[in-house]
Amino acid sequence: MGTYIARRVAQALPLLVLMTMVVYALLRATPGGPMSMYEADPTVTAEDLARLRAHMGLDQPVPVQYARWLGSLATGDWGWSLVTKRPVLEMIGERLPNTILLMTVTFAVTLAIAIPVGTISAIRQYSWFDHAATSLAFAGNSLPTFWIGLMLIMIFAVGLRWLPAGGMYTLGEPSSLGDRLRYLILPVATLALFDATHYVRYLRAALLDVIRQDYVRVAYAKGLDEATVVRRHAFRNAAIPLVTAIALDLPQLFSGALITETIFAWPGMGRLFWEAASRVDYPVLMGIFTVASSLVIACNLLADIVYAWLDPRIRYR
Repeated sequence: MGTYIARRVAQALPLLVLMTMVVYALLRATPGGPMSMYEADPTVTAEDLARLRAHMGLDQPVPVQYARWLGSLATGDWGWSLVTKRPVLEMIGERLPNTILLMTVTFAVTLAIAIPVGTISAIRQYSWFDHAATSLAFAGNSLPTFWIGLMLIMIFAVGLRWLPAGGMYTLGEPSSLGDRLRYLILPVATLALFDATHYVRYLRAALLDVIRQDYVRVAYAKGLDEATVVRRHAFRNAAIPLVTAIALDLPQLFSGALITETIFAWPGMGRLFWEAASRVDYPVLMGIFTVASSLVIACNLLADIVYAWLDPRIRYR
């Protein structure tokens, strides 16, 4: 396993470079750009535009710009925002802890809902609980997150006035755990309800396949109770598809839920991405994409390690 991990880490570096190269080329091919606001201003002359391009380094060929950016990235310099004139690493460092807080709580709540519901739904197939859980899973998976978030705001923030509609804490008041939890409830509920629905479907389908296997029947024949059979024998194999789904979702979660953070004005990575994308702030966008790409590679490696732990038959060389 150690050799496999080392090989995967060595493969990850050129893959990360290739991903950043493609993203950089796509960003530079998009219309608009940081110069568009100046080009639309009639008071800005052609000489001013040329001077601004040179100052921002936009007068160089795209491959040269990318090479300079990659060299700076290797030394820990992620560049400066073209809009705010602040270091990109500093801007990401301010927003990433907020996203980690939101997504960690969301991930815990999602699994706390999905695992029990999916397990009970599978072992009590065609019961009233299974029908209710399956119907809610299909309905929840069909609803977009922005609609769920807006409905929760309309009900609990506007109608009942129980919870705040957005933000991260109450301005002008000392920080407290209770105040932070009040601002977490609605965005966490929006994301957890959406994510739990398809996790329930993955786990239910996998468990239904596993509990019909011969080794599960043998475990029952030995006199083991249902909870022990499901927990020790069935769940570990059934969890492999769930681990795959989680590994694919984790980078998206921790790089920022764009729609949810925007709706609830949560100052995280998703909202930072939206702000940078709307102003075509290349350095900030590249920093966010680099974080997201690194998370994709790391989460896939983590999934492979968890596969081997769940199923001893899986071996890596």
